Amino acid sequence: MLSDVMEDYLKAIYTLQRDQGPPVRTSAIADHLDVTPPTVTSMVEKLTERGLLSREKYKGVELTAEGETVAIEVLRHHRLLEAFLADHLDYEWDEVHDEADALEHHISEEFEARLAQKLGDPTVDPHGDPIPGEDLEPPAETDTEVLADHEEGDRLVVARVSDRDDEELRYLADAGVEPGIELELVECTPIGMFVVRIDGDLVHLPEQVARSLRVRPTDSEVSEV
Repeated sequence: MLSDVMEDYLKAIYTLQRDQGPPVRTSAIADHLDVTPPTVTSMVEKLTERGLLSREKYKGVELTAEGETVAIEVLRHHRLLEAFLADHLDYEWDEVHDEADALEHHISEEFEARLAQKLGDPTVDPHGDPIPGEDLEPPAETDTEVLADHEEGDRLVVARVSDRDDEELRYLADAGVEPGIELELVECTPIGMFVVRIDGDLVHLPEQVARSLRVRPTDSEVSEV
């Protein structure tokens, strides 16, 4: 049996591997989990001994096949729970992450299956993140880019938002920015403000918020290329 903390580490390393590629440095894990590097080093040693991580000295760590399967299962639990909390218990999207974190380690495979069936086997969670399937294969990642890397005049669809900052999520909710929303990047100001048009209304997004949004071109933009 793995502890909740061990599963949290595996999920964090999986996320970092997907975002940055392996190997994952202990400093990146420490930042992601908000713990000290010595704490990470100690846990990495335990997970390596259990065959869940491979470690390359001075470079970092990478999930083994077994470690990846564990991480994906925890991630599936987490994102299904987020979807259930948002869709059926009226949680706001800035509230679901912490609740799902607390519950993800303690649901059975039967509960997971019933939860997925109740939700209609969703493919994404409320933040647009892909939900792994029951086969526990790595979910396909859609081809997206950061909003802040686009140019004025680009027409885009919001694909994903970061769930790491509750304040940012509340800001986006108030601005009407969520996965599936179409927008046009109208202006990138010298002070780092990104002005977008949504349904005719102008919305101002600070640069750090614009960097938390993953977007893709609208169908019309793609057809024009």
